[in-house]
Amino acid sequence: MSPIPLQILDDTPAADTPADGLPTLRRPGLLVMDVDSTLIDEEVIDKLGEAAGVGERISAVTARAMNGELDFAQALDARVALLEGLPTSIFDDVYRRLHFTNGALQLIDELHRHGWKVGVVSGGFHEIVDRLAEAAGLDYRIANRLEVDDASHTLTGRVAGPIVTKDVKLRAMRRWAADNGVDAAQTVAVGDGANDLPMIDAAGLGIAFCAKPAVRAAAPHTIDERDLTRVLDYLRR
Repeated sequence: MSPIPLQILDDTPAADTPADGLPTLRRPGLLVMDVDSTLIDEEVIDKLGEAAGVGERISAVTARAMNGELDFAQALDARVALLEGLPTSIFDDVYRRLHFTNGALQLIDELHRHGWKVGVVSGGFHEIVDRLAEAAGLDYRIANRLEVDDASHTLTGRVAGPIVTKDVKLRAMRRWAADNGVDAAQTVAVGDGANDLPMIDAAGLGIAFCAKPAVRAAAPHTIDERDLTRVLDYLRR
């Protein structure tokens, strides 16, 4: 009887798949990031709080929520309540005081050149996020929306519609990936707060960016320099 030939299995990764299994620019992918303190340097709700004269109270709650010490939805409701009575013109003033994080626009442009999609998922507000998304050329965005009294053109102190929670962020990343035929291995999630951890954990590459200590400890990868082009260091392989 002739011997049965050995079956040699080729475990060599495909040419366009890095051996470490992380996403690569050589294939289309999806990057999703947080907005406040990630895409931009500031926390928008803190800036709104300053305009309302309650900046320190709001900043204290923001810090605890970002570190995972408070339920995000409850913390957001408490902070937004302090904004009651602010005129809607405040969004123009706050937007002019915001700054894209160093390297943010370069990162987005480079990803687009390689056929990637880029979206943001924010616990902040459409009234600001939509303007940032247009300026940065983003493909997708979700955020909260503040309720407005149409008669007085002032904020009511409430959020209009469902709040963008950590689960909403995760579902958005998965939906956008599916819509573009991008598998999980080609997704990147970047954020700085506890609300970002589920999408950071689920992405092919999850990065805590200049994050709170609890988030840094839980994330698989960290960047501690405020330069978003450092994300490309993981992808150019």
